[in-house]
Amino acid sequence: MDLYFSPLACSLATRIALYEAGESANFLEVDPKTKLVQNDGSDFRKVNPLGLVPTLRTDDGTVLTENAAILQYVADRFPEAGISAASGIERSRLQQWLCFIGTELHKGLFVPLLDRKAGPEVKSYVLEKNLSRLDYLENYLKGRDYLLDHFSVADAYLVTVINWTMATPPVELAKWPTVKAYYERLRARPSIAKALTEEFELYKAEFARHKAAA
Repeated sequence: MDLYFSPLACSLATRIALYEAGESANFLEVDPKTKLVQNDGSDFRKVNPLGLVPTLRTDDGTVLTENAAILQYVADRFPEAGISAASGIERSRLQQWLCFIGTELHKGLFVPLLDRKAGPEVKSYVLEKNLSRLDYLENYLKGRDYLLDHFSVADAYLVTVINWTMATPPVELAKWPTVKAYYERLRARPSIAKALTEEFELYKAEFARHKAAA
């Protein structure tokens, strides 16, 4: 399968899920500015017209988009990894957390804060409105190791999003000690540590490339 990704973007969660399953993929890096696939210089928008990662091409050529859908596909593709959820309420809980992370944290909180074109008034409004999402997460995680009763693709996604606090100073994890402890504990997990290390190196190379072109 082909995974189109950008370093340290939300596509990192799929890399984590694959590593957790002991699997890999043909990783195709997409420059977030030019939308060119770094491996061959092709236009990524011919694969996904929206130009958004992650995008997954399965072994049979099917193209999947949207993080939550791709993560669930990977989890179901490798059931022996145990990173999905059983049918019924547990499966609904998994979908609940993928939706919460994707809407309340990823899009609702971090995307505006990471947007260089968003003015201070916009960011102040976003912080005022959406920091309560982290309060909710803080309370939920107390006494829990994971979002479900085991490590799942939802945790892979959550660690990926929390990692963005490094680039968003207004969100200081010390204010949410349980969330911070969760992040630090999972960051040491082999699949996550490997994925973070690899993508951080790619991110540094991407930054240097853009700086040289400026």
